[in-house]
Amino acid sequence: MIKKILIANRGEIVSRIIKTCNLMGIATVVVYSEADKDASYVKQANESYCIGAPSPIKSYLNIESIVTVLKKSKADAVHPGYGFLSENAGFAKAVVASGAIWIGPDPKVLENIESKCYCRKLASELDLPVTPGTIQPIETIRDIYNIAESVGVPLMLKLDKGGGGKGIQRIDEIQDSKKMQAMLDSLQRVGVMAFASGDVYVEKVIERARHIEVQFLADQDQQVICLGERECSIQRRYQKIIEESPSVVVSETERQRLFAYTKKLIQTMRYTGAGTIEYLRDIEGSYYFMEINARLQVEHPVTEYITKIDIVEQQIRIAAGEKLAMQQQDVSFCGHAIECRIYAEDPETFMPSPGIIRKLSLPDTIINTSLRIDSVAEEGGNVPPYYDPLFAKVISWGADREAAIEILKTGLMSFVVEGIKTTIRADLAILNHPKFVAGDINTAFLSKEHCLAQAKLS
Repeated sequence: MIKKILIANRGEIVSRIIKTCNLMGIATVVVYSEADKDASYVKQANESYCIGAPSPIKSYLNIESIVTVLKKSKADAVHPGYGFLSENAGFAKAVVASGAIWIGPDPKVLENIESKCYCRKLASELDLPVTPGTIQPIETIRDIYNIAESVGVPLMLKLDKGGGGKGIQRIDEIQDSKKMQAMLDSLQRVGVMAFASGDVYVEKVIERARHIEVQFLADQDQQVICLGERECSIQRRYQKIIEESPSVVVSETERQRLFAYTKKLIQTMRYTGAGTIEYLRDIEGSYYFMEINARLQVEHPVTEYITKIDIVEQQIRIAAGEKLAMQQQDVSFCGHAIECRIYAEDPETFMPSPGIIRKLSLPDTIINTSLRIDSVAEEGGNVPPYYDPLFAKVISWGADREAAIEILKTGLMSFVVEGIKTTIRADLAILNHPKFVAGDINTAFLSKEHCLAQAKLS
């Protein structure tokens, strides 16, 4: 069994992983940048090491520094969390080469998954429906014109190795060759700088689509179980804001079809660990494979709420070589869960709002066990300007969706935050919107319904 884990990340996910490690009797090691030296999770861990300056390149993306700490601390395994190096095959290889266990899929599998084109090609070969577009990276703008002639606009240009909502360019109309070339060149430069790859593919935009993803676990004997679906259609700038499970539109027949797609793809790849496959559902109920997330998702708590399964614990057990202690028929779903992300952003401009938290009061989750707060924010603490501005995740559970919405709204209204600005007001505007309450949502919801603009006026 694993006895000591190094957590190669920052923020709330570090604290989340520490909680499970404590329950399992596993010691923890954290790494931190100079900007995070006073973060609460630095004190929660058994050991902590500074790995560099605030810039992610010099700290949380610095493979050499993290591996040096790994060797010094003699941790048996590394949990990468989400973001940063969590899906970086080079980092996974370095961890394994040091003699430690990588808590995630095999580095060779991870290397394949880094390429969305690889996944699209494999899914297509396995007869999974794939969003219309190119299977291989495009070579010239002529490829864009060809796809537009074949399936029409709007289209998406996407970085083959992009992620986190970054590296996406929408095309609503075909422009002259100079403008198209400039658009492609710009996206490729972003790819080279952010993801070390300028490869780009083209994908047809599925209008009024719903974002449905399936959470799965796979052990080393290739037993795969699915832990239900999550709906993540409420997005801003291609980043999720509100996630829930189950989806109000996914029928049991559709659910089983998605499970079958997921198991077929994951078993073919010989994937081990926890992961998520993202699909799009069009207005007629057809599904399209989008991509694989080979890591723990930000929104994993909604699945934990309705299944009562600790996904982090399962990740650790699978990495240690244990077989899944359950089969698909053992997984049951109870109630409805919703997660809302609070960002340290100005609700007027949605620009980051770093600074010192002068006052902070959180909802009481001891009395209200139907509410969960995943955050490392504390009064007097600092929200640094160098990283993603996620401030807190608020997750509610109810016997049904209506109850979960009301519990979540009550929780959000109980927050008191002074010193920085947050998106709580905008989050409440979404939860109160009649179409959200009715479950009438899609990935264009925020741009079409203008509820964020309404939040500015409230």
